Amino acid sequence: MNLFTGTRSKGGTATGARSRSVLRTLAVVSTALALAIPVTSATATPAAIPPGLSCHTGKHAIDEYTGFALCRNNGSQTQTFWVHLVCGWAPDVDGNRVTVRPGESDQSTAHCGKIGTGIGEIHVRP
Repeated sequence: MNLFTGTRSKGGTATGARSRSVLRTLAVVSTALALAIPVTSATATPAAIPPGLSCHTGKHAIDEYTGFALCRNNGSQTQTFWVHLVCGWAPDVDGNRVTVRPGESDQSTAHCGKIGTGIGEIHVRP
């Protein structure tokens, strides 16, 4: 059947069955391709470390669900920071607020829920 005019083609049932088969194959292939393309988020880029702080972030050596930010205040003013973990399927979490005076270092830690897939990203927030 011609989708634009609503009339049957003169080729008989064999042509119609063949075109349905081609359309079905095309639908399966396009669906498989659409599922194979990874979806990226605009929020996937990590946030910059606040000015005046030099930080090292990472996952705990034994527990993949615990992340940390160890920061040193290289500025001339007292600063407060905390670690922010993107936790996959579990809700994102913020660590403890830490205040460091100039020249001091301290660490903020947080723990993702076990329902998730673990830590996806680690950010330092001012």
